[in-house]
Amino acid sequence: MPISLEGKTVIVTCATQDLGRTIAQRFLDAGAMVMLADGDEKAPANAEAGLIGDEERFARFHYVAQDKLCITNLIAATTERFGEIDVLVNSAQNAVTQGQFLEISVDDFDASIGPNVRAVFQLSQAVAKRMLEKERDEDEPAGTIVNISSIAARRTVPGLLAFSVASAALEQLTRSMAASLAGHGVRVNAVAIGGVLTERLKEAMREHDDLREDMIRVTPMQRLAEMDEAADTALFLASPHASYITGQIVAVDGGRTLLDPLSSPNR
Repeated sequence: MPISLEGKTVIVTCATQDLGRTIAQRFLDAGAMVMLADGDEKAPANAEAGLIGDEERFARFHYVAQDKLCITNLIAATTERFGEIDVLVNSAQNAVTQGQFLEISVDDFDASIGPNVRAVFQLSQAVAKRMLEKERDEDEPAGTIVNISSIAARRTVPGLLAFSVASAALEQLTRSMAASLAGHGVRVNAVAIGGVLTERLKEAMREHDDLREDMIRVTPMQRLAEMDEAADTALFLASPHASYITGQIVAVDGGRTLLDPLSSPNR
């Protein structure tokens, strides 16, 4: 059955990057109105130009994560343009800080926790409060929140220690938010991606010739995923088709998290 979110308003963060842009397009295809939020002041215009759909149904906003005033202004701009907020997709992922335990500094560690966890907490809290303020029927949901995480939360790569810890924290934040908001009519879930062909992964494969082959070897489905597959999962979790699902982390990884790495020739 096709998913329709006609008349619903969605905020997508990190909307100029490949996965965020793909997610935004999926929601537009489903009939939603989309606010593209991103920290690059010029980039959202490029993302907007690349979207397909009625131009009256999407807009852009220069969003600085962890800035209280910017969060307030993002919510105000969204409601002024489209009305109430029905869905928030936190799609930003920052894996820039690399290094093993004895190598990374406290500042490097904080640089991963901030954008991957604190930023999601701050924006989600503010948006959830707005969702609860809107007028609705008693049995009508107040809204949904979808966080984009990574299987790094469970499949640790020593060189990505800070990102792995941040991803694990984001998944626990997702569950805690879900438990707190369930009684208020807000569902919260996450999509944990692994082996999804984002630009970041493509760049890593260009730097490491064997990476693609190695990843496919340890993936039961024997292939990598297109970004559309992760975006479709986010759309489903935000839709009425997932009306009894909350607090769940859905892995889009081709089955990689099912395997014991010791049983794989590539560990």
